[in-house]
Amino acid sequence: MKLNLTKVIHGCRLGKIENMGKAGNCSMDIPGCLLYTRTGSAPHLTHHMLNNVHGLPAMTQLTLSSLAEHHEVLAEYKKGVGNFIGMPESLLYCSLHDPVNPCPSGYVTNKSVSVWGVGGRVEMTASKFMEIQQALQPDWFQCLSDGEASCEGSTSIKRARKAVDRSLSFLDNCLRLQEESEILQKSVIIGVIEGGDVMEERLRSARETAKRPVGGFLLDGFQGNVATLETRLHMLSSVTAELPEDKPRLICGVSRPDEVLECIERGVDLFESFFPYQVTERGCALTFTFDYQLNPEETILQQNGIQEEIKYMDQVKKTKTTDCNQEMTSFEINLKEKKYQEDFNSVVRGCSCYCCKNYTRAYIHHLLVTNELLAGVLLMMHNLEHYFGFFCSVREALKCGSLAQLKKLIYKQVS
Repeated sequence: MKLNLTKVIHGCRLGKIENMGKAGNCSMDIPGCLLYTRTGSAPHLTHHMLNNVHGLPAMTQLTLSSLAEHHEVLAEYKKGVGNFIGMPESLLYCSLHDPVNPCPSGYVTNKSVSVWGVGGRVEMTASKFMEIQQALQPDWFQCLSDGEASCEGSTSIKRARKAVDRSLSFLDNCLRLQEESEILQKSVIIGVIEGGDVMEERLRSARETAKRPVGGFLLDGFQGNVATLETRLHMLSSVTAELPEDKPRLICGVSRPDEVLECIERGVDLFESFFPYQVTERGCALTFTFDYQLNPEETILQQNGIQEEIKYMDQVKKTKTTDCNQEMTSFEINLKEKKYQEDFNSVVRGCSCYCCKNYTRAYIHHLLVTNELLAGVLLMMHNLEHYFGFFCSVREALKCGSLAQLKKLIYKQVS
């Protein structure tokens, strides 16, 4: 695997990761995102419908929490999870937790980390973890780590130090076990940067992890309310400055467009794409505009009523959804609202996705209020394609030196 950077502007990295996969014949553009899945499938979509979504990422994210309890079946199958789920050509990245459903805290010890699947808690030592990875046979996988310090309201120096020490110990054990495994020789371990909100420990974690033979880095714990936004962004800049330029940087738990841009400016390369799923679960559709080349008047017209939706949201108290633990954002419209009952426009005017080319807001409103399964299918197709288009626009903006204009456009839509 080789990372080629074509442009680095004020911390933003534009390039391509090449020689990926076990055969070394795949590549992926950065900045970019991973395809979010649940138990190996894109939510609401069959593989046939997923293939109708344009701009699919080269790499698919699997979550260990949804697959760990099935590892014995996969071990007996012997061909890896890619063949098992019908995606043999996809690059696969296995993360420890599902970003939408974080695990309860309090279950990390010096010897084990726990994840929660459908059947409950699965406790994993380094040896069991690597045994599961050997059954899955992913291209990349996140190493075991102690991420609980980042989930707490404020982290003591002692707790942050323990989190870093544990994570480095897990990493050393996993690297040793990888050397002993013939099956995992071509898989890439992603080292995890921990340390809560303690700058000294974050930097120590970055420096020590960079000394190990990892293929890339996962920045954990920057998504929560550990500190103010400014503090988190400053810490993120400091951490990425310690990492080598020739290895990719992933971040977990960050998926909103405005947050993505802030992280890209601080040297992050890859993101999870769970945001479209959260929006779909709310019965909403992404409508934010990312065409920074339009003039201001055309931009307002292209937003298809999103400003009206923002005004509506300002008048009504936002409510949290239990499924996704997220509030509705100004990047989306709520198609359950009665005002869309007779709106026969496409979800986003000019959008080329399957949903927008064939159906109207009124029809999707009808599907939502009657609880039809097709609503989730159509919304997921639109939201994924819209989100992937945003990342394509980010890369184009970086090529043209226009990221500032794109960021200004996105922030105009933040309520």
